[in-house]
Amino acid sequence: MSTLQNKIDFVALISVNMANANGDPLNGNRPRTDYNNFGEISDVCIKRKIRNRMQDQGYKVFVQSDDRCDDGFGSLSERASTTLKGIKNREEYTKKACETWLDVRTFGQVFAFKGKDSVSAGVRGPVSIHQAVSISPVDVQTLQITKSVNGEPGEKRSSDTMGNKHFVQFGLYLLKGSINVQLAEKTGFTEEDAQVVKECLRTLFVNDASAARPDGSMEVVKLFWWQHNCKDGQYSSAKVHRSVKVTLKDSDHIPSSVDDYAITVEALPGLEPEVIDGL
Repeated sequence: MSTLQNKIDFVALISVNMANANGDPLNGNRPRTDYNNFGEISDVCIKRKIRNRMQDQGYKVFVQSDDRCDDGFGSLSERASTTLKGIKNREEYTKKACETWLDVRTFGQVFAFKGKDSVSAGVRGPVSIHQAVSISPVDVQTLQITKSVNGEPGEKRSSDTMGNKHFVQFGLYLLKGSINVQLAEKTGFTEEDAQVVKECLRTLFVNDASAARPDGSMEVVKLFWWQHNCKDGQYSSAKVHRSVKVTLKDSDHIPSSVDDYAITVEALPGLEPEVIDGL
């Protein structure tokens, strides 16, 4: 497998319909918004979903969520110490970690665990992802919910046993990211790995359904993928990302679907994007 040779930039458009795209634990798990009510999905949330999709495709992942653990290890420290046991040289340690786990050579990882045999090391990954931000302000709705059954024996169900369910009425979010060749050379990130990341982005919400995100409520509408003809890129990532223009067709209309937006890509001479429909 050949190490990545050409810089890559990408943009994904994500639609959210009656779903909590990314709850904020410091705000009652309400969907994340900024002070101007633009919706946000954190980069950490996006990376978690990409890691899940990597696992779904059969790749080894270092940072696994508890409900998706597939190797029996109960912590990152245990996974690292067992898999990398006996390696004392830092360069050899990180090289083995990158070879073993796809997410390490993709996003990087800090190895700083307790124990006399542990090795402190850091890996900078080639794939960087911004937080996704909605094109327009979003309307966050709250529903009150009640219990239909008793949780404990003898418990009396009453009107005060209520909870809240928060969701975004509709939002179109823009996600930006890049893949750096110089860092790919250091972690061994390959052309094949880049294709895996592309597929993970295209299918980001497969097997991701929950009560807060019912199947069909979140969708990757379009994925724009630029592969430059050199290591440093023909254009800056910022300029490439800005080339995707998403505007409301009617500025006085409150958007309720993707069809309310005009999506265009500004031409960059010598650099054409691959435009992919999401799943």
